[in-house]
Amino acid sequence: MRKLYLILFIFVLFVLLVGGCGENNIMSKEKAGSQVSKHFEKKKVETIMMDYLLYLPEDYGKSEQKWPLMIFLHGAGERGSELEKVKVHGPPKLIEQGREFEFVIISPQCPQDLWWPEKMEEIIALLDEIESKYDIDTDRVYMTGLSMGGFGTWAVASKYSERFAAIAPICGGIEPLFAEKFKALPIWAFHGAKDQVVPLSNSARIVEEIKKVGGNAKLTVYPEAGHDSWTVTYENPQLYEWFLEHRISDRKKN
Repeated sequence: MRKLYLILFIFVLFVLLVGGCGENNIMSKEKAGSQVSKHFEKKKVETIMMDYLLYLPEDYGKSEQKWPLMIFLHGAGERGSELEKVKVHGPPKLIEQGREFEFVIISPQCPQDLWWPEKMEEIIALLDEIESKYDIDTDRVYMTGLSMGGFGTWAVASKYSERFAAIAPICGGIEPLFAEKFKALPIWAFHGAKDQVVPLSNSARIVEEIKKVGGNAKLTVYPEAGHDSWTVTYENPQLYEWFLEHRISDRKKN
C-alpha cells in the first residue's frame, strides 16, 4: 500500500511540474517589450435592420418570369426614419407620379447622421433578402444613387462589384486609387458642371482612372446643371435601357 501511495505521489508531482513548465513556457512568450503571434476567435451575433420602399412591376407574379432589380440610394437630405422622404427624388418620385418600370426597385433609407458608405453590409444583406424572397434575375442587378447615394453606389460597388451588372452613380465620387476594383464593371456616371456641393472632378477623376486600367466607364456632364444632375438623369429612358443591356454573366465570358 505504501508503494502505491508513493507511485501516486510521484505521478501528481510530475503533473504539477509539467503543468507549471507549460505555463511558464506560455508566459515566457509574452514578455514585455516583445511581439508574438496570437489568435482570437469569438462568435458575434448582429441584428441588421433597414426600412425600404419596394416597387414591383405591373406584371410581376403573372408568370414565372425573373425580373431585373434596381437598388436606389437617396441623398443626405432624405435620411431619417420617415420613408416618405425617400420619394422626394429619383425612381421613387417617378413611381409616385405614375411611372412604370421594368425593374423590381428597392429604395432603402439611411438612418439620420449616418452615410451610405457606412451601411454597405446592410445594403448587401437587404439585397440577399430580396433575392431570396422575390423573383429576381440575379444576373441583372443594378445600383444607382444621387449625391450621398452616388458616393454610396461607388463605395458598395468597390467592395461588391461581382453582385452588380452595372452601376450609375450621380454627382458622387470615390478616390481614384480604387479604379482597379471597377475594371470589369460597366459604369455610367453623371455630374453637373456647375455643382458647388460635390465638384465635377469627383466623378471625372475616377472615370478617367478606370479608363486607364481598361475599364468600361463613361461620364455625362450637364454643362448648365448644378448639384441637381439627377432629375434629368432619372427622367431619361436611355438610362434604364442601358442598364438592361448589361448582365453579370457577360463579364464572366470576357
